[in-house]
Amino acid sequence: MFMEVKEPDLSGTYSYADYLTWQWDEMVELIGGKIFKMSPAPGSFHQTIGGELYRQIANFLKKKKCKVFIAPFDVRLPKSNDKISDAEITTVVQPDISVICDTSKIDEKGCLGAPDWVIEILSPHTSKKDQREKFYAYEQAGVNEYWIVQPAEQTVLVYVLADGKYKSLNRPFLKGERLSPKTLPDLVIDLGEVFERS
Repeated sequence: MFMEVKEPDLSGTYSYADYLTWQWDEMVELIGGKIFKMSPAPGSFHQTIGGELYRQIANFLKKKKCKVFIAPFDVRLPKSNDKISDAEITTVVQPDISVICDTSKIDEKGCLGAPDWVIEILSPHTSKKDQREKFYAYEQAGVNEYWIVQPAEQTVLVYVLADGKYKSLNRPFLKGERLSPKTLPDLVIDLGEVFERS
């Protein structure tokens, strides 16, 4: 039986088990048990960026062990690596792009555990969440590499996990540059193509 949540109690705490029962008119994420509504459908430039990043990564990963997924794709981030029930998971997010090299984490529901590399493309409605709540959720879960793509500035911020904390690579990467993720050092992402509008 589905529970339709029209006016959720934003001070409440929910689990993945609750999440599975909801019927929403819009997509939601759970971060630390708190409900976050996702933005309206992404704009065309956001979609162009996501599509090009996915294309470059997927082409590189063809016939390789790691897998790449594009949203919507549920990533459940448990507090520990132990097998736990849906009721114990309080963070379920939908990164724009997820790269997972431990394929035992992939199931029919999505990914259970931290992806190796996550990319979020900022939009006006999700910018703060991606740079604050999701940043800390990915850091705590052990996502090794986190890219934040800023469409308006046409830049990419890169964070790599070191001693349990994200370290920035010190400067934004700009349109026209080429960039290799630490996770897949042989992959070269062409940011000129990523930020190409036509």
